[in-house]
Amino acid sequence: MQSAAGMSPVTVAACRLLMGGLLATLAVAGQWKYLHGRAALSRLLVSGALLAEFQAAYQVAVAQIAVSLATLITIGCVPVFVALADGIRDRRVPGRRTLLAVGGSVVGLALLSGGAAGGDGWRVFSGVSMSLLAGAGFAALTLVAARAASGQHAVTSVALLLGGVFLLPFALVDGIVLSLNGDVLVLLVYLGVVPTAVAYGAYFLGLRHAQPTAAALATMLEPLTATVLAVALRGERLTLAGVGGALLIAGALALYYLAPTRRAS
Repeated sequence: MQSAAGMSPVTVAACRLLMGGLLATLAVAGQWKYLHGRAALSRLLVSGALLAEFQAAYQVAVAQIAVSLATLITIGCVPVFVALADGIRDRRVPGRRTLLAVGGSVVGLALLSGGAAGGDGWRVFSGVSMSLLAGAGFAALTLVAARAASGQHAVTSVALLLGGVFLLPFALVDGIVLSLNGDVLVLLVYLGVVPTAVAYGAYFLGLRHAQPTAAALATMLEPLTATVLAVALRGERLTLAGVGGALLIAGALALYYLAPTRRAS
């Protein structure tokens, strides 16, 4: 999106959240009653701020390093942060199956991203740092959304729009430029609808029926998809180690979700 429209990373993040948030907000127009009260407004503000931070940090990372590497690091660190936060909150060490799944996935991501960095040292450091910052924001958002509350779907939908509003001043200062030709407009609508409104809606809906760590681990499927698309559409190479990493991620997720157990650990 940045290269196609000549937009800055923050502008892309703002436009994505504004477009997706507007559509998601219209979809829950009949549920706005849940947005009243101090608790709902606090959750709305926190969720909007975390969405803005996550999207902005991720788009900056994409501008610094390869798309696949930025995605791999961002999504890969989410279950680590969530599992650690869950362990600290519950004052317990995560179960062996969780540790194996998280560890295997992280090692797989490291192999999958091997050789994808490229560029000078400062750009790689900056991109990796922003990816980790984005992952921390999404992990915090997952923990916030996992807490049961009335009208969580409405809160999350409006939070997308609010996140875009939070980023809009920064985009204006950064020099917002919109080259809305046909291709860019189609891409903007796609980003707003599919990977934003629909994807986030499905993810947070799933949090109602899954533990935060389980939901965070499920996001490991995104790097695999992003890597395949990056190889197919952007000409990025996947090494033999990367293939091994992809298989390791698949095996780690299968271990976590398919192994017989009485409860998720």
